[in-house]
Amino acid sequence: MRRALAVIAATMAVLGLGFGGASAAVAAEGIRKIQHVVVIMQENRSFDQYFGTYPGANGIPAGVCVRDPLNGGCVKPFHDGSDKNYGGPHGAYSANADINGGKMDGFVDQAEHGQHCGGTEPACSPCSQETAGACVDVMGYHDAREIPNYWTYAQNYVLQDRMFESALSWSLPEHLFLTSAWSAACPDGDPNPMDCTSSLGLTRPEADPNVSYAWTDITYLLHRAGVSWGYYVFKGSEPDCESDEATSCAPVRQGPVTPGIWNPLPNFTDVKQDGQLGNIQTLTNFYTAVHNQGSCGLPNVSWLDPNGTVSEHPPGLVSAGQAYVTTLINAIMRSPCWGSTAIFLSWDDWGGFYDHVTPPGIDQNGYGLRVPGLVISPYARAGYIDHQQLSHDAYLKFIEDDFLGGQRLDPATDGRPDPRPDVRENLPGLGSLLSDFNFNQQPRPPLILPAHPASGPASTPQGGSTTSAGAPPLPSLNLQLVASVAPRQDLRLHHGRVYLQVSCNMACSLDARGHLNLTHRHRHLGLRRVRTMLMGGHDERIGLALSRRNLAAVRRTLHRGRAVTASIAVDATGIDGLRQSYSVSVVLSYR
Repeated sequence: MRRALAVIAATMAVLGLGFGGASAAVAAEGIRKIQHVVVIMQENRSFDQYFGTYPGANGIPAGVCVRDPLNGGCVKPFHDGSDKNYGGPHGAYSANADINGGKMDGFVDQAEHGQHCGGTEPACSPCSQETAGACVDVMGYHDAREIPNYWTYAQNYVLQDRMFESALSWSLPEHLFLTSAWSAACPDGDPNPMDCTSSLGLTRPEADPNVSYAWTDITYLLHRAGVSWGYYVFKGSEPDCESDEATSCAPVRQGPVTPGIWNPLPNFTDVKQDGQLGNIQTLTNFYTAVHNQGSCGLPNVSWLDPNGTVSEHPPGLVSAGQAYVTTLINAIMRSPCWGSTAIFLSWDDWGGFYDHVTPPGIDQNGYGLRVPGLVISPYARAGYIDHQQLSHDAYLKFIEDDFLGGQRLDPATDGRPDPRPDVRENLPGLGSLLSDFNFNQQPRPPLILPAHPASGPASTPQGGSTTSAGAPPLPSLNLQLVASVAPRQDLRLHHGRVYLQVSCNMACSLDARGHLNLTHRHRHLGLRRVRTMLMGGHDERIGLALSRRNLAAVRRTLHRGRAVTASIAVDATGIDGLRQSYSVSVVLSYR
């Protein structure tokens, strides 16, 4: 079938049907060299936050200063060396407020509106009231100092500097667009696609077990054409909230059979009708397929879905996401899949972070704000910056051109009509990812990068300044140790350990120790000492263990009705020998 499609495409090119010019015809034929498309979708970063100072890209203009209604004046872009970011509200309301009629000056205002509250309240921030001022970081940008691998991929492959999210909203609508080119609301349990209507204000699937997406998604066309696909889910939590305006909430578990904002396919009616739910799998299966040494075990089309820890969704660490993505790409590059694969790496929405480009308004749903986009392939152009107007709809367009002979998610021709307002892949202005490839070049060898790379060089913003008046003050050089401990802990539940959560505001060495206080004869039994290193801003859970002998003594003491407490002491040593200490007492039980 793939050979037949290639002949059809070549014939169309000769007749001038569908591809323009001789070079387009060559590209259309060359696309058949791509047997595997892998879409890696990360979370909540704007283009300017990650590549706003990348040489040659449409980055942060000189002289930008975004209004600050709360404090007066304005805030300029600044280099943010922190591994943990906070961003701002990022639903449909905040998207429009950030854009502010094309002024692109609502980012600081929206971030400040998200302060001084928490939980699942709309427009809330992860910041506490005590630290909220330091958390307004939406004007900060990163460069090769924090994301050296992402910049290395851009330098060696393709960076897209006009990639917009498909939906002017948050993660759930964007993931629906990613797989179906539409975001809609359908009556619960109603399988009729014609009853669905456009919507960006959707409810998290976990909050409504009867929610269904009855319109047509790309897997329907793939299944009908015999094209294999897989949606790989990294088990863990998804941090986005039920409210599309919230910036923090209690994490919700996700898995291959759990519908979610990043894993919407289980709720698509056609996926169930086609018997394709088994294609939604754990990430372990992706690695198994890649590591098949005889031949590439990947399906033709793959989507890779992170969990909260590695998603880069604030307040998740940038470094954790970069390490996860690098590991995925390295696995493909080391495998038989590399020679026939195109990797599309992007971020689903802007996360409240500043971007200076006004998104085009193409229909009632989008586009949304600009996000980073990278193309990595042995046939990708080297060091190329793609200035075409793109959205995540272009991924579907490429898949359709490669595997489906150009068939679109078009109600008039796809055999499963729905009332979507337009055919996104065919809208004027949407560029073609074919421009990012040179299928005449020799396939390029893999570029294996370390998952935890050394920091790269500083960039030079437009205008030449690497500092910015009006930026949030630099962190104090005083070491800050933060520790939290549950005042009562059950040793049976915790498998003979006493746990505490610790973090430092800068890189620090940690020394945690303690002893048990048994009131009987005033005995003091030691806990096993823990010494470790912490990255700045990185929370770590530490467990101080009891020996079997000491645990038995605790159980005997508790059985006699006597109290047992643990005295814990933590010492942190930061740069230049700065030190902070923390101590606490915990009441223990064994039930």
